[in-house]
Amino acid sequence: MPAIDSYFITTPIYYVNDVPHLGHAYTTIACDALARFMRLDGKKVLFLTGTDEHGQKVEKSAQAAGQSPADFTNQVSQRFRDLTAKFEISNDDFIRTTEQRHIEAAQAIWTALVKSGDIYLGSYSGWYSVRDEAFFSEVELTDGGVGERLAPSGAPVEWVEEPSYFFRLSRWQKPLIKFYEENANFILPQSRRNEVVSFVSGGLQDLSVSRTSFKWGVPVPENEDHIMYVWLDALTNYLTATGYPDLKSNVFKTFWPTALHVVGKDILRFHAVYWPAFLMSAGIVPPSRVFAHGWWTVEGEKMSKSIQNVVEPFNLVDVFGLDQVRYFLLREVPFGNDGDFSKTALIHRINSDLSNDLGNLVQRVLSMIHRNCDAEIPVPASFSDDDQILLSQVDDLLQQVRDSMKQQACHDALEKIWAVIRTSNIYVDHEAPWALKKTDPIRMNTVLYTLAESLRNIAILIQPFMPNAGGKMLNQLGVPAGFRTFSSLGANKRILAGQAIPKPVGVFPRFVADEFSDG
Repeated sequence: MPAIDSYFITTPIYYVNDVPHLGHAYTTIACDALARFMRLDGKKVLFLTGTDEHGQKVEKSAQAAGQSPADFTNQVSQRFRDLTAKFEISNDDFIRTTEQRHIEAAQAIWTALVKSGDIYLGSYSGWYSVRDEAFFSEVELTDGGVGERLAPSGAPVEWVEEPSYFFRLSRWQKPLIKFYEENANFILPQSRRNEVVSFVSGGLQDLSVSRTSFKWGVPVPENEDHIMYVWLDALTNYLTATGYPDLKSNVFKTFWPTALHVVGKDILRFHAVYWPAFLMSAGIVPPSRVFAHGWWTVEGEKMSKSIQNVVEPFNLVDVFGLDQVRYFLLREVPFGNDGDFSKTALIHRINSDLSNDLGNLVQRVLSMIHRNCDAEIPVPASFSDDDQILLSQVDDLLQQVRDSMKQQACHDALEKIWAVIRTSNIYVDHEAPWALKKTDPIRMNTVLYTLAESLRNIAILIQPFMPNAGGKMLNQLGVPAGFRTFSSLGANKRILAGQAIPKPVGVFPRFVADEFSDG
């Protein structure tokens, strides 16, 4: 069993037929916040992202670009590396499915499936979507007009007939249902779990897991006329990063049983049905959880190149700031639901939540301490009932946020932090330390100390979501670098009185909406 302090989190590996967009950034940012949180909470973390570089769609995209598949994937994969750098993602590994370590792992799981008796050679004829890299039954298709058939995603399908190896997915229907029953939180949110259970309960057909009509993929062991189905190849990346096929490696034993796959809802079936079936067939326990988040629309419409509304994440950061964009994406909608993006909504969050609620609190509290307490955290006297109420709420905050993050509820974690921010703003207005300077300076010191302790907790806890802003706040509070993890929080670990602080500077500037219209 893994040590209780281990945590393995993965993004999907992103398909390299196009450049990164807002949806890619969203998934990666959410995983980064979870990884950062768990590190600050004392866990040993393995955070994986990367690119999926095989398949017919990539081969066709490379041809359209006048490039070889290898040159094409090198170019596009780098853009996803650039995305991780732009958003300061803290991933421990970046995998490419064209790497030799992955090819060896993919061929190893194929061999394991053969040994289990779940691979057999036959002939495939049916509907295939190149865009989805997926097979669909007749009942799943809709009429696209002029003789065109469409997959549930809206992608066109084509009739394929070719020799193919099959995986005995039908054999795993009952074991999968049993697994879902015994692991009620394997699929989250619950609504997504219900969809998967309904699909599997309706019956599973054996799955074609090789192709012969193109060559850009991992060769099937012992028969290189076939290449592995791109999803069997791609899903194995999660194992590759743990050292598979070495099941005795410390990395595999430490991290694999804790694996959390965060994916978009459109690829849930591959991760929650096919993947656990492949793993169980190969004698490997499934991951601990698959969490499927929703999609982002733009002003109520699906992002599409044809209507030129695709949100480019690099430019978004350049205009609005990294932490501001991270906060908006993680706070605007419950993680798991669909969301609608607009610059108006982003600017509102920046001005209301970040500039007004948090930024003003930081600025006025630290300015009063710097001006009235010799630029040092003041020494408190006895705490009043009002002080104790705020401090109690502050002390409870870590566990409340921890509970949310265990369920991948980033939006809920941020709401709990903002509840303390709002309480702190009410407290400072009620206590009016600027007036106490003249009437009761000792009481003023206690109020400002209480507020500084609240800010210290808030700053430490926002680090996973807004690492730069959290760091700036902690610098202005004079908190040493070694005292910024969650182990530094608690009623018996208050901020150090007498600690010198620098002259405060604003953390979150306001944006004028007229300067950043949606037009």
